[in-house]
Amino acid sequence: MPSRRFDPGRRALRHRRVRKSVSGTEARPRLSVFRSNKQIYVQLIDDTAGRTIVAASSRETGIDGGKIATAAAVGEAIAKKATDAGVKQAVFDRGGYKYHGRVKALAEGARSGGLDF
Repeated sequence: MPSRRFDPGRRALRHRRVRKSVSGTEARPRLSVFRSNKQIYVQLIDDTAGRTIVAASSRETGIDGGKIATAAAVGEAIAKKATDAGVKQAVFDRGGYKYHGRVKALAEGARSGGLDF
């Protein structure tokens, strides 16, 4: 009989591998991305204190474009919230997702909004 061990999946393995080296501080928090089938969420996290500084999602932007346009708008929204909170630099955590499509659009939107990573 085959073993029924838990298989975390490829994204979870990539995410675990990335998180070994990526950690956020108060001066340079971690920009964490989560992508579902319909929405995209992003947070700036201070890992030393264990708290979320600011967060943004596609649920609050109200953009009626495609998924990539919405992701770019979420990137600009998180950059605006970050500058209001006094954060200028961040460490990008792609969450185990490949760097293309919505994740890339979010990162470019955050960069165009003034966040440096």
